[in-house]
Amino acid sequence: MAIEVRPASDFDDVETMVGPKRPDSNVCWCLSYRVPSKENLALRGPARGERVKQLVAEVPPPGVLAYDGDEVVGWAAVHPRADTAFSGNRKIPFVDDLDVWSLWCIRVRPGHRRTGIAHHLIAGAVEFARDHRAPAIEGYPVDNEGRKVDLTMAYVGTRKLFERAGFVKAADTESVINGFPRVLMRLDLH
Repeated sequence: MAIEVRPASDFDDVETMVGPKRPDSNVCWCLSYRVPSKENLALRGPARGERVKQLVAEVPPPGVLAYDGDEVVGWAAVHPRADTAFSGNRKIPFVDDLDVWSLWCIRVRPGHRRTGIAHHLIAGAVEFARDHRAPAIEGYPVDNEGRKVDLTMAYVGTRKLFERAGFVKAADTESVINGFPRVLMRLDLH
């Protein structure tokens, strides 16, 4: 399997990874952390997809996609922290005043999980941030100490996954998902 990770500039492929089965559904679309909370709550049904279509057309797009040949098999949301809800999140601290990028969602399609695609997505997100001159990239995974994480909450990743990609723990957070504390993991890109 030769996985290629590319900027998420194809809306149909982004929709395949984060869109709903029914267009009128109010699923995340990976907007929860990307747009201000009030906007996220106000967007309903198809308006959510239209907002993502706008983000996909921007430079830089809202993340990266993993492909196995022509088939999209993974998604990672990565963007400058200043343009995300993490910029005002009181539970996730700032380590310093660098214009860091945030990596907050990693999704692998069913049927492709446990094949290393998440590792490719993180590596691709790091390269994407580096290509856009990010000084550092952060993730906010759970520190689950090897215990099982509910699949609906696994999108944040695990500390071990980020450590394997070279990230180091930079801070504790006050955020908890699925009963597990989240930690701030960071990789300097200088």
